[in-house]
Amino acid sequence: MKKTTLLTKEKAVQERKWLLLDATGKTLGRFASEVAQILRGKHKTNFTPHVDCGDGVIIINADKIKVTGAKEAQKVYYYHTGAMSGLREVPYRVMKARKPAYILEHAIAGMMPQSRLAKQQLRKLRIFAGAEHDMVSQQPIPLNI
Repeated sequence: MKKTTLLTKEKAVQERKWLLLDATGKTLGRFASEVAQILRGKHKTNFTPHVDCGDGVIIINADKIKVTGAKEAQKVYYYHTGAMSGLREVPYRVMKARKPAYILEHAIAGMMPQSRLAKQQLRKLRIFAGAEHDMVSQQPIPLNI
């Protein structure tokens, strides 16, 4: 009788789950590092660095994330328009009012390795500003960090 073993990649895809996290009152950096670990799969016993074995993450209430100290007044997000002298600065308070999901997305992406695999893992991240989400069909498991 032949024995067949599942490869790590196949096994990881079969065991993939979606987790629901609430960002209400959480500190930005600490919360982002926990989410990055879940996306990479470091919370699992079968973690393999070169395989996407992480779970999907759904974050709600992104607009209620907090920062410590004077970061709310001092933190600045930069982007470039592509034109000459097109560097733009957006303060934290303005970014939180315009795109609260971008703040978390930017922090989590900065804590992931800079590779093609990390981009693939970041595709399993969904961030919603309010308490409602449209990912019911994934049957997310609520998780408290």
